[in-house]
Amino acid sequence: MKNIRLVATDLDGTFLKNDRTISQSNIDALHRLGEKKIVRVAATGRNLMKVKEVLYPDLPFDYVVFSSGAGVYNWKEKTHMASQNIKKTSAQKLLHYFTSNDINFHAFYPVPENHKHYYYRGANDCEEFERYFKFNAAHAEPLQKTAFPQGELCQFLIIIRQNEERFAFMKSEIEALCPEIRVIRASSPITPGFIWIEVFHHSVSKGNGVNKICKQLGISKNETMGLGNDYNDFDLLEYTMHSFLTENSPNEIKGKYPVVPSNENDAFAFSVQVLLS
Repeated sequence: MKNIRLVATDLDGTFLKNDRTISQSNIDALHRLGEKKIVRVAATGRNLMKVKEVLYPDLPFDYVVFSSGAGVYNWKEKTHMASQNIKKTSAQKLLHYFTSNDINFHAFYPVPENHKHYYYRGANDCEEFERYFKFNAAHAEPLQKTAFPQGELCQFLIIIRQNEERFAFMKSEIEALCPEIRVIRASSPITPGFIWIEVFHHSVSKGNGVNKICKQLGISKNETMGLGNDYNDFDLLEYTMHSFLTENSPNEIKGKYPVVPSNENDAFAFSVQVLLS
């Protein structure tokens, strides 16, 4: 790992502690990586507005891959580098499918305004849907079935109770609607026992976002390292050459990559220590 030129880390459950704070050890590790000219990337499912809620402006990251790769942002220069939204035709198909099946969902504005979203309450109550809505009500507006938004959308979010069979069925059915989209699974960061089903353009992934940065900087895949803690980090960890999961990852996925201490025990600082010696 002595040839590493770029380190990418997930935020929630990985770089951040459970209370969304950042340990001094992790901050110190970022500074030391910078001193060694190693590029530092945060790769997260958060939209950019929510990234800025947990990363203060002077925190020494170089780039942010946000919304699971729908956007790439130069953290130092405060400029957008890339974005990928769902095209209008596919967005319309998905809107019709979710409303005609009376499914609870959120549909997000295109990047970079994707902290704003439409919401639709379906036939079945879902307390997790309501919890998410409560956290994000300031940027939400009801979806009108008679007046769908007529442009691109960044993503869709459907929340279901933990049910592997239902998730597999919904993933298959949603992805069959149009070849342009893909489904990414995430564990709920709000309440255990729920699956978040996220629908994006098929080219959106944390790995593709990091790849865009690598191409611009002339960094090869062999010179990358990644750290995550959940299903939605697989795209990142499959891309980076040296990849790790934190101890607080779901038990069923821990065998996929080497395990480092939990996010509560400075997972990031521990995993990059070998690069700083």
